[in-house]
Amino acid sequence: MPYSDFSNYYDCLMTDVDYELIARWIDRKLAGHTKVTNTVVDLACGTGTLSLRLKELGYDMICVDGSYDMLSKAREKLGGNTLLLCQKMQRLDLYGTADAVVCTLDSISHVTQTALVKEIFRRASLFLEDGGVLIFDVNTPYKHRNILSDNIFVMENDEVYCVWRNFPCDENGIVEISMDFFTESEGVYHRSTESFSERAYDIVTLSNMLKDAEFDVEGIFDGYTDNEINDTSQRAVFVAVRRKRKA
Repeated sequence: MPYSDFSNYYDCLMTDVDYELIARWIDRKLAGHTKVTNTVVDLACGTGTLSLRLKELGYDMICVDGSYDMLSKAREKLGGNTLLLCQKMQRLDLYGTADAVVCTLDSISHVTQTALVKEIFRRASLFLEDGGVLIFDVNTPYKHRNILSDNIFVMENDEVYCVWRNFPCDENGIVEISMDFFTESEGVYHRSTESFSERAYDIVTLSNMLKDAEFDVEGIFDGYTDNEINDTSQRAVFVAVRRKRKA
């Protein structure tokens, strides 16, 4: 099961993520539209921390993730009155439409096939109201070439010791990632491993895919700031609006 081990350590390894900042940034972008946003879909919601922050801001959340283990952690945070769906992003299937879709922390980058990214955008477009907003972020080619590729990172806290290995970036911008988790119990260390890939898509490619899915790109930002993306940006954040459907 993908991310089953990672789900156990995800939160303690993501303590440097400012979920409050991200939630407030998303809230400001959604508030900047004339269309009132009530229902927000959090695609690849993980353990639900961002969903919880958005819920606290008053949004009706629908949390979607392909991992039962991640959703189990999300249920503990969000309680029983939030809809959780175990679905892959490219198989999103809602009971109705939503006002906004968000997908954060480079979840799109974990999808290495162009056809699947196109389908994710198509499914988001299908279930968004006219004028609905799609907000997502991706790792940039600069980050893959200069930060991730062929590097090793070590993270340690009271719960887990993690060795994060990245293998060289290929011509398609794909980095292979292996994460080893070491936990101690009664003087014995136990090891588990998760492996996955990330792909860095260029901005033009993503913009064209969005247009094909009936989105208008409103802005591309340097992380969760109001600055435009630049050549050394490590994270690109897209804000796109679902076009009005033809009568």
